[in-house]
Amino acid sequence: MHRIAVGIAAAVLILGTAGCGISENEEAEQSTAALPEKNEAALSEEKEETSPETENMEEAGMRISVKSSEYEIIYELNESGAAQDLLEQLPLTVETEPFSNNEITFYPPEKLDTGNTPLGSEEAGTLAYYAPWGDVVMFYAPCAPNSSLFELGRAVSGEENVADLAGTVTVSVFEE
Repeated sequence: MHRIAVGIAAAVLILGTAGCGISENEEAEQSTAALPEKNEAALSEEKEETSPETENMEEAGMRISVKSSEYEIIYELNESGAAQDLLEQLPLTVETEPFSNNEITFYPPEKLDTGNTPLGSEEAGTLAYYAPWGDVVMFYAPCAPNSSLFELGRAVSGEENVADLAGTVTVSVFEE
């Protein structure tokens, strides 16, 4: 019986979430599901492998703006390949969609390459990419771990407004 419950919880986790949005009822079930994690050596190797493009992005402290008619959220991108892929697609005008009780999503025109990209953080303010669905996720509340969620960056301004984003937004390089 326990194996069935764990199997069901794992299926709910894999099939029932984009990013890591979960309902309160699913949260208790999912806490029993084990997620694969990368070992420390693999994570260290990923951090050491950077291309000239990502080094320049890190030095510049690359920031993007997600702006609606009422709000602007500024994210500082990390030096990952997926963040670089998103940056290369800017500027974008896209529709946002609320998902679950902790995230707002949008779809870039092209999928992002998650090679050399760290797994997503479980914190509010995280900008992430959910690889199976190809959507960018802006978290306004914490989430459960998810092995298909990759971190792109963190909010440095306007994090408190993410939950209020609705409709069309412009995503562009932030210029001070």
